[in-house]
Order: sequence, then C-alpha cells, then structure tokens
Amino acid sequence: MLSTNAYSAAGAQSDGGNEGNASKYEKGHKLVLSAKYLEKKADKFLKKGNTTKAEKNIAKAEKKYKRAFKLFLESNKEKPKNADTLNYLGFTSRKLGNFTEAEKYYLSGLKIKPNHKRINQYLGELYLNTNRKDKAIEQLTILESCNCKEYDQLKEIIDGKRISKY
Repeated sequence: MLSTNAYSAAGAQSDGGNEGNASKYEKGHKLVLSAKYLEKKADKFLKKGNTTKAEKNIAKAEKKYKRAFKLFLESNKEKPKNADTLNYLGFTSRKLGNFTEAEKYYLSGLKIKPNHKRINQYLGELYLNTNRKDKAIEQLTILESCNCKEYDQLKEIIDGKRISKY
C-alpha cells in the first residue's frame, strides 16, 4: 500500500486543510503527499516489527486519501477535463482499493492526454495488480520512447525486479 512517488518534506507536513486560498486540487495534492509520508513511516515501523504503529499510520493515510479523493472530485467539477486531476482521482481510488473506479479515471485522463506518463505507469500497475499483464505491457509500450522513470519503474515491476506498492 506504499507509493513509489517522491514527496517533499514540506508537503509531508501539511494536512491539506488549512492552506487559505489554495485550490481544491492543491489541497488534495498536499493530502496525497502527507498520506505517502505516513505510508513510508508505516513501512519503517513494519520493518522494526511494530505493527501497531504501522497500522495507525496506514489508517491515518487512508483517511487522508479519502479526503483527497473528495477534493479532487470537487476540483474535477470546477475544472473538468484536466488529466492531472483525473490521474489523482485514479490514484486515490486505487489507494482506497477501488480498482474499477480507478481504471475509469485513468482511461478518462488518457483520452485527454494519451501520453501522460504517470497515468500510463499507474494504469500499467493497476493492470498487473488485476492480473492483466498483457495490458500492462501495452502501457509500457506507450512509455517506451519517453526515456523516463515511469517507464523504468513499470518495466521493473513487470519484470519482477520491483514490487508494486499498491
């Protein structure tokens, strides 16, 4: 349930709720960063054998993903047809275990921006996690010419060199 995305220390400290004039998208983004930070903390607790603290951090992260999802929904209503918002709707849906919903958001985002690196990577991972390796390879093929980390990460997961954290 951990993500491979990088996050900033500043973003990890925010709760996404008190940014004044920040847009709903920006607030949602900060919540995602904070949730990823909590997941990383949970992973460290698990490695130390402290499952109680790990579970608490995972529960907090899930609450943040739920709040972020709602903010991204509102952002999408205000400014529809934004591939980045649809990517985050897919991402937060997937983090919450809603794979069918996540796939719909990813596919909607790709209709707007077919070469969106993150959507193609995340959709490929979703396909792997739902036992559709052939479709994951299709997403990898789309990323092949980008010379980007998204291609490398998806390829490593497909090749079994890395474990998807979703």
